[in-house]
Amino acid sequence: MPGPGMTETAKFERIALIGLGLIGSSLARAIKARLPGSRVVVSDHAEAVRRRAGEIGLGDEIAEDAGQAVVDADLVILCVPVGATASLGAAIAPALKPGAVLSDVGSVKGAVVAALAPLVPDGVHLVPAHPVAGTEYSGPDSGFATLFENRWCILTPPEAADPVAVAKMGAFWQALGANVELMSPAHHDLVLAITSHVPHLIAYNIVGTAADLEEVTASEVIKFSAGGFRDFTRIAASDPTMWRDVFLNNRDAVLEMLGRFNEDLSALQRMIRWGDGDGLFELFTRTRAIRRNIIASGQETSAPDFGRGTSAPPASGANAKAAVRENKN
Repeated sequence: MPGPGMTETAKFERIALIGLGLIGSSLARAIKARLPGSRVVVSDHAEAVRRRAGEIGLGDEIAEDAGQAVVDADLVILCVPVGATASLGAAIAPALKPGAVLSDVGSVKGAVVAALAPLVPDGVHLVPAHPVAGTEYSGPDSGFATLFENRWCILTPPEAADPVAVAKMGAFWQALGANVELMSPAHHDLVLAITSHVPHLIAYNIVGTAADLEEVTASEVIKFSAGGFRDFTRIAASDPTMWRDVFLNNRDAVLEMLGRFNEDLSALQRMIRWGDGDGLFELFTRTRAIRRNIIASGQETSAPDFGRGTSAPPASGANAKAAVRENKN
């Protein structure tokens, strides 16, 4: 994988970004800040989003539709929910130019490769990617240029992918400040099932349970929310369309990890039932060490309030650095 700072290798003359949520709008800002020689064309299926993108200057050009956006693009990145990948890929395939690289930012990779690989024209290189970075906010105003700094971007090229195209995509993400890792699509989906997808599912479930208890507890669940529950609500505030598609498209890995989780939860239940203080202490000590390792690796901060600082959307300015720590996608 190319080293940091190889901007010539990373450079694409014309980049098309399809979808202007958190990741797409952050990409537009990051490219402008770090790869100023690239021309960025942006598009979104929603007219209101395209209009807003023009108002805040997200791209050099605003295309009315995805097919128009990808014409003559050297790099096309699909920044849409995983469930929309197949239909969008079919719509843009005829307009992709030979030699272009087609990528995405989805949290599931096996389904993306299966959807796009049959659609990619000869001479176009498919190199899917997953920047493991995000916040609970969405929309074109939610992005910020530093979102990818010191975060991991996982590339999951198909087996027959062109190594030059893969290297160029690695250098592109490094130029935006990310660390790059290569994985097979299947391995990526298994790893992310436990590090991201199942935690989100648990958060949605716990917040839903608390909502069901609200009437019984006379609103005390919300009124007296402690830090743990508050963090679950932050995760559960994520984009529902995106996460619906994640679970439907990574169901096998998620169900496998949920089975493992349920087994461990049953063991924890037995420790509590039988007063196994030593077992509880050993488990909590081990899990605390994992938290400390995450902080030590620079993927989180030990600052008060977990470094979050504010609940305001990180659309621009002062909140951007604090919001980049919200690494949960």
